[in-house]
Amino acid sequence: MTIPGRRRRSKRGDGERLAGDILVAATELLIETGSAEAVSIRGVAQRVGVTPPSIYLHYPDKQALLRAVVARFLEGLDDALRAAEQDAATPLDAARAQGLAFVRFAVENPEQYRLAVMEPSEFASDVDVMLNNAAFSHLEETVRRLQEVGYYPPGDPRPIALQMLTVVHGVASLLVAKPFLPWGDELEYADRVISGACLGIALTSGLPELPDGAEALRIVQNLRDGL
Repeated sequence: MTIPGRRRRSKRGDGERLAGDILVAATELLIETGSAEAVSIRGVAQRVGVTPPSIYLHYPDKQALLRAVVARFLEGLDDALRAAEQDAATPLDAARAQGLAFVRFAVENPEQYRLAVMEPSEFASDVDVMLNNAAFSHLEETVRRLQEVGYYPPGDPRPIALQMLTVVHGVASLLVAKPFLPWGDELEYADRVISGACLGIALTSGLPELPDGAEALRIVQNLRDGL
């Protein structure tokens, strides 16, 4: 007789599947509770139908489990950015599509996004994780392509990629944290902000110093007169 709520003993080779089930359960609890603090090993074990010691065979503690949740989210973000640029006709189209994909993925996965990059925790403060993950690498590569066509000046792409990350993260964070503000269509709003910021970065990157108020006004007026 099978005890209700108790998982059958795993067959040899099922360990990877159980680890995946544990990760899914932890993510579901994070989404339902809206708090990493509310996710517990016991709660995850109950949802999966195993005992807590079974969790520890795959994840030594709660922090390791939550790190795995963050890693899975970042992998999904990488996949979203990769898919977004596939049909882009130009590097600028790719940058725009990646920015929108970043925002869309954050809005569709708000709790994971908070845990990964918004909350003041070890998950949001690991510089190596943020700058070496595949999603940021995609932004760097997009900047390199934009440099090749002359949209951005030549040089180290990382500072410009960080500016782009600042823009998309700022938009995504506000949409996640303040969904009640009158954004209108979220993606249309994101597109306007991201496209405008990318143009501003292109106009000012490489300048020894940013133009002051009068000079900036003259540049804007000249641009508008030329349209």
